[in-house]
Amino acid sequence: MLTIDAQVHCYERNHPGRPWTAVLAGPPEVTAEDMIKAMDSVGVDGALLVSVYTMYRWDASYAVAVQKAHPDRFGVIKPVNANDPNVADTIAEWKAMPGTVAIRIMMTPEISTDAADPGINRILSAAARHGLPVNMLARDRLEQLGELAKRNPDTQIVLDHLGLEQPFEPPAPREPWHELPKVLKLAENKNVAIKITGACTLSHEKFPFKDIWDPLGRIFDAYGLDRCMWGTDWTRAVNVLSYRDGVEAFRVTDRLSDGDRAILMGGSLQKIYGWAPKKA
Repeated sequence: MLTIDAQVHCYERNHPGRPWTAVLAGPPEVTAEDMIKAMDSVGVDGALLVSVYTMYRWDASYAVAVQKAHPDRFGVIKPVNANDPNVADTIAEWKAMPGTVAIRIMMTPEISTDAADPGINRILSAAARHGLPVNMLARDRLEQLGELAKRNPDTQIVLDHLGLEQPFEPPAPREPWHELPKVLKLAENKNVAIKITGACTLSHEKFPFKDIWDPLGRIFDAYGLDRCMWGTDWTRAVNVLSYRDGVEAFRVTDRLSDGDRAILMGGSLQKIYGWAPKKA
């Protein structure tokens, strides 16, 4: 069984050569060596490294450098700009780079709320042509994502972070699962998969976060485990729980069989992204 984290971040300290646009919750820096040390300490074989939008916007150069230095451990994902008329060229260039596995759309306020928006659909169409999944951070925009999935049935869409608002520090929201019905509705679109990333940050309990399993069970039933991918969203979750807790919570639970765990913690990711690390 390969254990693969569906989302982690690496970044260097803020400096003039690669300045941060804003600050994301987490340590002052997380180098490749820091991330690999954390992964090795709990037996995680590889991870998808998502270039940090908060800090670097569309510049994925640091994540690319990390992946090139450690191609056996990381695949890399780049945010792309739906308001860029040349975004299809960017996607073609990204596809040609070794180690790249997907692109990402951040559904921020400046991105249209219209499912017919040509910019968003340009990305989804180009991604399908190049065989790249599209990660979408779309909390509060789930109905729009559903319409986009219907308009682009050949595009593999991946809903980031359960499609739910997640905290950067304790406590969890009072009703963290209140939009779960909308998340479940999206499962009707067979081209939509879902990342079970950051789930432990929604718990009102300490490790092993037992109160997350009933809602997660409903997601597994709706999507099927072959469309669900475990991950930690490290380092965004650092102020809520440790990396070890984010991994071990899914290993110690009796709500997953060994077969379920193998699919959720690596098997489905390999099929959806077409990528796997070399076994350490």
